[in-house]
Amino acid sequence: QVQLVESGGGLVQAGGSLGLSCVVSGTIFRIVSMGWYRQAPGKQRELVATTNSGGATDYADSVKGRFTISRDNAKNTVYLQMNSLKPEDTAVYYCNSYLYTDSRAWASYWGQGTQVTVSS
Repeated sequence: QVQLVESGGGLVQAGGSLGLSCVVSGTIFRIVSMGWYRQAPGKQRELVATTNSGGATDYADSVKGRFTISRDNAKNTVYLQMNSLKPEDTAVYYCNSYLYTDSRAWASYWGQGTQVTVSS
């Protein structure tokens, strides 16, 4: 069993900041990547930011320069620091991880989501 538990969402005014965190727990052999996606009402889920085991990061163009993803490998935790938030950042944010549960079995896992609301 693998669980991803997010925390840190909430309501913030435009221009403000929020930090999200996600802890991955359970039967973990090796984590390949961790990341954040978001889904706004009536829209498809989209990539926000990801980081792989080597430390490489990737961001959606819409958040570059404002959001920062980081990870603590010892704690199996990924963070998302969101600055200069805009109303269009309002969405449910989901944590995602590709990981191996043993030397051969891997899959993609999702958290339950945390709401981020940015008021204008």
